Amino acid sequence: MSDTTYTPPRVWKWEPGNGGKFANINRPVAGATHDKALPVGKHPLQLYSLATPNGVKVTVMLEELLEKGIEAAEYDAHLIQIGEGDQFGSGFVEANPNSKIPVLVDHSMNPPQRVFESGAILLYLAEKFGEFLPTDPAKRTECLSWLFWQMGSAPILGGGFGHFYAYAPEKYQYPIDRYTMEVKRQLDVLDRHLADNRFMAGDEYTIADIAIHPWYGALVKNRVYEAAEFLEAHTYTNVLRWTEEIDARPAVQRGRMVNRTWGEPNEQLHERHDASDFTEKTEDKR
Repeated sequence: MSDTTYTPPRVWKWEPGNGGKFANINRPVAGATHDKALPVGKHPLQLYSLATPNGVKVTVMLEELLEKGIEAAEYDAHLIQIGEGDQFGSGFVEANPNSKIPVLVDHSMNPPQRVFESGAILLYLAEKFGEFLPTDPAKRTECLSWLFWQMGSAPILGGGFGHFYAYAPEKYQYPIDRYTMEVKRQLDVLDRHLADNRFMAGDEYTIADIAIHPWYGALVKNRVYEAAEFLEAHTYTNVLRWTEEIDARPAVQRGRMVNRTWGEPNEQLHERHDASDFTEKTEDKR
């Protein structure tokens, strides 16, 4: 092992700004840092988010519901700039005590219903509107198994591999090797499963696909961490086939634009309040 050995102290002490891309917003305590109410738009569904993989899950789900003609799924998507600490505002913390995006507030309920954790939001919307969740008990169970697989696996990809490979202030072989091994194992799990299945729960596109695609589809298409070559993403042919089919869905293309603040201007829609915003309010129109 080539890394410098670290001996932990008897009691850990926090050193603010201790390195890394997100050092300015990381802290070992919860709660609000400032008073700031959340804006509320014209639709019953209010989303507060950013177009990270977890945020994209929910905007894709909402756009897929709208693609099906479900008008009650209309929504306002408000931008939460996590690099600036918006998630620590008092209104956001009230909606999500964990201070992570995304969070949904459903004002069609009395009192309004908050929903946090991206997987919980997908399940909430699927049950609310009766879409993208199989009704057959065996298929429903398969779908939920893969949904929870994603929720348990993605922290290894993001907080583990992504952090040490792309964001850590210094690169160390041991953590990169450790998390690369696990991410490649996860990709192999997906690739073997998709060799025999069109989608994650069989022939039906479900919330399992909507949850997994923004993480692992983005990974093999080199949209996160710029690690496709490092991971030999081209070898996971079934994951690539599945990714390309989902990428072609119009709702997925729209959902990836919402709350996006990087990339090509025509692919950025910082906030979404109406369907016309995709043609009239992207950053190239400003």
